[in-house]
Amino acid sequence: MAEAASRQDFDEFYSSSAARLVRHGYALTGDMAEAQDIAQEAFARAWQRWSMVRDCDSPEAWVRRVATNLAASRWRRIRVARAAAGRPAEQHAPEVSTDTVALVSGLRTLPERQRTVLVLHYLCDLTVEQIAAELRCPPGSVKSWLSRGRTALAAAVRIVEPEPDRAAQPELLAAAANGRGAERAKPRPSRPARPQPEASHA
Repeated sequence: MAEAASRQDFDEFYSSSAARLVRHGYALTGDMAEAQDIAQEAFARAWQRWSMVRDCDSPEAWVRRVATNLAASRWRRIRVARAAAGRPAEQHAPEVSTDTVALVSGLRTLPERQRTVLVLHYLCDLTVEQIAAELRCPPGSVKSWLSRGRTALAAAVRIVEPEPDRAAQPELLAAAANGRGAERAKPRPSRPARPQPEASHA
């Protein structure tokens, strides 16, 4: 009975947050397949520790932190592989507008921390203090990364920002993560498969 209730709690949590985690992963990696894999692995880890995760102040923040770390780790491996191969890897991305592709490409040129705080601030709508808590760093560092990241991203995608704080970038980041802006509507990305509990052995 307790296990069934626990599974139901997890399923409800998954249903309410899976799409956001996939969008988060896509904004960080620019690769929908990678984003879905990252989200699935993050949810699998949450299920393995669900008795602890569900009692956190924000289970979604716990999963998002795992997804952020997984995305950073995979991105480092991709960069090493590309450097070793001496040529760019084939890109796999959903069909989106030129502007959205340019924005996600711009995000991928940023240093890891700048890219992460921009996504957390604008896509996940976290405050500076919340980002600092999630990344376990000083708020001053978050502010610095946000400032540098906005400047670098604007240059990368040739955006002229009317207001540097929260004018153009939030809408563009959200559009990139959601895949909006295509010339015609596209199907929404499928959610990662729910992690299945391991069979118990008597």
